[in-house]
Amino acid sequence: MENCIFCKIVAGEIPAQKTFEDDEFIAFLDIHPNAPGHTLLIPKAHHQWFQDLPDDLSDNLFRRAKMLAQKLKSEYSADYIHLSIVGKDVPHVHVHLIPSKM
Repeated sequence: MENCIFCKIVAGEIPAQKTFEDDEFIAFLDIHPNAPGHTLLIPKAHHQWFQDLPDDLSDNLFRRAKMLAQKLKSEYSADYIHLSIVGKDVPHVHVHLIPSKM
């Protein structure tokens, strides 16, 4: 999508502090973090809403989120990883992974 900030990150037009990338997804640190390590995971293909993702992509999204959550929990000595899908602030599917303490 032409004006999507996340599509521009995928295309390399806007810099981001990447923490993970494969053929389908990219993860990067949030520029306004709620906690250290606050990470966004996005599909490289543009989809505005989570419910519009093809099943294989949504399945893989959660597999990557689980892998990143385990990594973040260890790296940030977190008790758990808060995971949320909001989608109103940027019209591109994204998962927030936020290292959290009890």
